[in-house]
Amino acid sequence: MSNGMRVDLSALDEVIRKLNGLLSDMDKANTKAKYETDIPSSAFGSEKFLESNELHEAHQKQKTRIENMIKDLHKLIDDFGTSTSKVRDKYSNQEHANAQGVSATPKGGSAY
Repeated sequence: MSNGMRVDLSALDEVIRKLNGLLSDMDKANTKAKYETDIPSSAFGSEKFLESNELHEAHQKQKTRIENMIKDLHKLIDDFGTSTSKVRDKYSNQEHANAQGVSATPKGGSAY
């Protein structure tokens, strides 16, 4: 960069790679929460057990809360990954432009 600072693009690449892995894990968690945690109302008892419907409703509410939390986390991670990719691309483009500017400088002269 023009101020003499350099950005480690490989570190940004690593962050992006890890975020993508995390997104994949979040997709798996979402699938589990949505499809593998469903409990039929009959599992909570029969009509003779008066609280069975309340237990089932409480379970369904918590299941929905967990699904929404996972969705929100997924969006947050995806947004962060997208922003990180944009920053990485801007740094890369700036480094490329700086390299072009240096190579366009005449020998013994200055580009300014």
